[in-house]
Amino acid sequence: MQNFSLLLSPRFIILTLCICITALLIGCAIYYDFKHIFLFAIPIAIFGSLSALGIHDMLQKSHAVLRNYPISAHIRFLLEEIRPEMRQYFFESEKDGKPFSRDTRAVVYQRAKMVLDKRPFGTQEDVYAEGYEWMNHSVAPKPPTDEHFRITIGGPDCTRPYSASVFNISAMSFGALSPNAVRALNAGAKKGNFAHDTGEGGVSPYHRENGGDLIWEIGSGYFGCRNPDGTFNPELFAKVASDDQIKMIELKVSQGAKPGHGGVLPAAKVSEEISRIRGVPMGEDCISPAYHRAFSTPIGMMQFIGEMRRLSGGKPVGFKLCIGHRWEFLAICKAMVKTGIYPDFIVVDGNEGGTGAAPAEFMDHLGMPMREGVSFVHNALIGINARDRVRIGAAGKIATGFDLARAMALGADWCNSARGFMFALGCIQSLSCHTDRCPTGVTTQDPTRSRALVVPDKTTRVYNYHRATLHALAELIAASGLSHPQEIRPIHFSHRISGTDVLSFARLYPQLRPGELLEGKVDNPRFHAWAFAQAESFAPLPAPPVSVSAPVALRG
Repeated sequence: MQNFSLLLSPRFIILTLCICITALLIGCAIYYDFKHIFLFAIPIAIFGSLSALGIHDMLQKSHAVLRNYPISAHIRFLLEEIRPEMRQYFFESEKDGKPFSRDTRAVVYQRAKMVLDKRPFGTQEDVYAEGYEWMNHSVAPKPPTDEHFRITIGGPDCTRPYSASVFNISAMSFGALSPNAVRALNAGAKKGNFAHDTGEGGVSPYHRENGGDLIWEIGSGYFGCRNPDGTFNPELFAKVASDDQIKMIELKVSQGAKPGHGGVLPAAKVSEEISRIRGVPMGEDCISPAYHRAFSTPIGMMQFIGEMRRLSGGKPVGFKLCIGHRWEFLAICKAMVKTGIYPDFIVVDGNEGGTGAAPAEFMDHLGMPMREGVSFVHNALIGINARDRVRIGAAGKIATGFDLARAMALGADWCNSARGFMFALGCIQSLSCHTDRCPTGVTTQDPTRSRALVVPDKTTRVYNYHRATLHALAELIAASGLSHPQEIRPIHFSHRISGTDVLSFARLYPQLRPGELLEGKVDNPRFHAWAFAQAESFAPLPAPPVSVSAPVALRG
């Protein structure tokens, strides 16, 4: 009786009208003895369905707004569903949009399609806003040099060094990406002579199909080189690593967007294909632990890297991480010095890095941003006299030539981009990567969706984007009076800290002296943690006394 009385409330007027109209239509159909039922069938079906929906809304117990506003409240859910698209297409300015602005996305699209990427009428940036950054030019600029900038990766212990482009495809696994997306990325890498990181999901047939250079990423699940119990299998690793298409091996310690967080691929999503590629059984959850079982100490980590280099036949082996506790990375540095085993490269991922899915707290508030991370790793290696033998890669929201130059000024030797190359494939930043309903076929395993991604066309776009971005980088460094990205230094960049104050990167990111950490006298507060880092454990030693005037935030 109470529910019946609600029908007289103004909040329920739409439901009441639908019920009344349905009853009226049925009455009319009966009055005409169903002779003209075809005139009433469709209206009865429409208003009858709305009435049934409204009654269901009124009786269900999950959504309070639907109980109070049956039928009409569905408009709210519809608007909420299309809100991101409405903002993106109708309300965003060129500099709005997260994680990447409309302007940045447009630059990638234009370069991938090789159409005009110039801008008219001056910058839309607020050049006097706090945080604005620029690169300093020279009054004696040089003509742009060879755009195919390359560096050699491989230290003294590496017998098969790799000549890498300074701009490569960052780690994205098959499974996260569709087969056609992997095919197009690798074919583009082959055409442009740059590298394609496999991600931790293993080396799939789609990575091998077009023969582009691969960086094999190995995570804590050891996919593609694991025993049935999930531990590392050295024989299987050696077999896969011997493939000439694999140029480098990257041990994934952590990922920028979700450092310290493992992953689970539910059993229902472990297809026969994924089971075969990753070496995991069907019918069971595919688990990537948050930690590695092949080592548990910094020394053990260096020994594992040395063993992987031996098993791979001397190929460059390094690791990727997002910097967290500073003492942990400094403990790794101490393990390098103590064991004499050095990685050939370190990829620094920032917490602004991308991922298919991550908890909001991890994505927004965990891990060191890429710029601080790159500068910290660069200086730590200088401090132990190892910078000349260990290359540094940078990953984290890199899409343009300016992004590359800025990361290199802070210490990176090369840069990786994931989302930049996704845009080149046609990604529209719909933020649906985790739903398997990607509208462009990039991040889906649905074959009816991935068919939209035409491999030959997207291959060309991947190639074009890489080439055009390096061309932009070449023009930037030439305008600064330089010949190669390796010549970029912190002094070449400026950062506005207020409306009237500007500091160079050299002031914002002060550099250690060669061997300064080994001397034991560290003035830079970012490296106070050296005193209680230990090669034998990732746990810190008891902290040494700190003066009362020292900022608490800088301890460790």
